[in-house]
Amino acid sequence: MTTQTAAPPSTTYVANARPLWQRLLLTRSTAMVVLLVVAYAYAYNQVEFFDGKLTIYFLLMDMAPILLMALPMTLVIITGEIDLSVASTLGLSAVVTGLLVHDHGWSVPAAALLALAVGALAGALNGFLVAYVGLPSLAVTIGTLALYRGIAVGLIGTKAISGLPQSWRDLANRHIGASSYPMIVVPIVVLAVLFAVLLHFTPFGRGIYEIGLNAETAHFSGVDVRRSKLLLYVLSGVVSAFAGVFYLLRFDSANTDTGTGLELQVIAAVLLGGVSIFGGRGDLLGVLAGVLLIGVLSSALRLQQTGSDVIEIVIGVLLVLSVISTQLLERLRALRVRTRRTERSASAPVVGDESRKVKS
Repeated sequence: MTTQTAAPPSTTYVANARPLWQRLLLTRSTAMVVLLVVAYAYAYNQVEFFDGKLTIYFLLMDMAPILLMALPMTLVIITGEIDLSVASTLGLSAVVTGLLVHDHGWSVPAAALLALAVGALAGALNGFLVAYVGLPSLAVTIGTLALYRGIAVGLIGTKAISGLPQSWRDLANRHIGASSYPMIVVPIVVLAVLFAVLLHFTPFGRGIYEIGLNAETAHFSGVDVRRSKLLLYVLSGVVSAFAGVFYLLRFDSANTDTGTGLELQVIAAVLLGGVSIFGGRGDLLGVLAGVLLIGVLSSALRLQQTGSDVIEIVIGVLLVLSVISTQLLERLRALRVRTRRTERSASAPVVGDESRKVKS
């Protein structure tokens, strides 16, 4: 006697429902890269002087601090947190480095190492208050934004520091060989690869996404939520300090206003690159494309004699449209998932006496 029972419908994961080429190409990151290429091609062919040899050099030099700080900021925002103190950490590190070299006779490498340590301590304070004390990251980093800037004021007052060794200033402004690319691109690429590997190819990176989706669930699945957040804030502080040292050497100047406002550009670039402000979604490719897109637009508009206020309006509109489009895509994705689940439930056979056929 043979019994045949209707098999239950097979489970299909929504993330893998689309063909591989769609999952690779039809993404927010790919859209940002395409938009960057289109914007650059248009500016190169239509904007006067944009095709000059020094355009790409100054574009990358101007965006270098933002590119650097956007790397750890991406990971922080994916966890659902934020760090508004990055520009103040940059300014404080530039002041510490300049003060030690100019007033106390330290070598640039030694002063830079101490500045990196200062950045690590600044990030650790943010991470401790957010992860272990449980304070909101927005409130904490607004407070430390003012705190770190106030420490810089206490160190140098209203004076500006300049007169650093010419050899180190030349290094910060050097080209790569005979190309139009500045030397700072090398550490940016190295750090971008390291952060990409950390985020996308390690258990720690998977834990970051889990924290952003649901911190409590991540904790019960074995992710050390507090330690992960602390480490990310420390990384944010160290990279911001490195950006501060570069900023100082490039301009041979550090004062209490160094880097003011850069935190908003960093956050704008990260959100423009497709990272959800609510956490749990985003990647570094889209963020890097977002930073460079802002740089291309800013450079092209400046060459057309556009005022800085108009440039800020354009970037602000892009950011608002980016957030709106992200929310619309999320809602469409959720609606599609609900529709598929409803269709599967409606088509699933009822397993009971009527679905069994017994043959003797």
